Amino acid sequence: MTKTLDAPPAATARRRKRFNLTRWAQGGGLHAVLFAVPVVLVYVYFSWGPVIQGLILSFQKTNLVQPAEWVGWSNFTYVLADPGLVQASLNTGYFALLALVFGFPVPIILAVLINELRKYDTLYNALAYLPAIVPPVAAILLWKFFYDPDAAGMFNTALGWIGLGPFPWLNAENSAMSSIVLYATWAGAGSTAIIYIAALATVRTELYEAAEIDGAGIWRRIWHITLPQLRNVIFVMMLLQIIGTFQIFTEPYLFTGGGPNNATQTILLKIYNYAFVNGDFGAATALSVLLAAFLGLLSVAYYFVTKRWSTT
Repeated sequence: MTKTLDAPPAATARRRKRFNLTRWAQGGGLHAVLFAVPVVLVYVYFSWGPVIQGLILSFQKTNLVQPAEWVGWSNFTYVLADPGLVQASLNTGYFALLALVFGFPVPIILAVLINELRKYDTLYNALAYLPAIVPPVAAILLWKFFYDPDAAGMFNTALGWIGLGPFPWLNAENSAMSSIVLYATWAGAGSTAIIYIAALATVRTELYEAAEIDGAGIWRRIWHITLPQLRNVIFVMMLLQIIGTFQIFTEPYLFTGGGPNNATQTILLKIYNYAFVNGDFGAATALSVLLAAFLGLLSVAYYFVTKRWSTT
């Protein structure tokens, strides 16, 4: 009687893992691919199409009316040689620094306070988010009225009650950017605070209860429990804020137009002037590519710097 030898387990596993195109198609795989292909093509066309077109445009000289002329690296050379680029870069960096130092802690503090109040939290959440639902243009025009440098201006009148002012606000080089940062903090703090409040909801209440039993006050609970639990969220939000502040455009454009004396001229405002004032879309796209490359490198550096802190 002949004994049949069983196939080795490894060979059996290989046969089981062998891809069968017919079985895959009959199992619905083909229908899934056909369903996904149009979505992927639409995404690639509208997401990566403009990126590729922008890269091509950065090597051309065009006003989008006449035929484009290939100029190679001339647009980048022209942009980097522009003396106004240094001022715009310094202004953008100054805005990012002010927003990071003074504006970034505000939503964290706001979220912690709302989380600690416990009572009427829904009302406080709605009030905190209220500035985010005001149209930016309308809000900026309203704040521009508040920033009236005259002694009868809204802010100057309020500060005059405690013996301060009047201040020139947007009309002075040394206060224009800080005035814009003040508005940007008001406009963005509420929506960011909602994210922190949602993150705080995931913190285990046992940690706070144990801390209260041990006699920890509110500030010790915030420092030793709340902030460590929010560490990863804080790192992500900080990166998003840094990227957002380097792309500031609406506020300086509507508040000052880049003035006074180019004190609020930012990189994106310079891109706008290249494209829609000078009609040089090639230079505008070249500066956009440089900004995108800088932000990409900054994001990579930020990731490696904060990687160890976020995992310890």
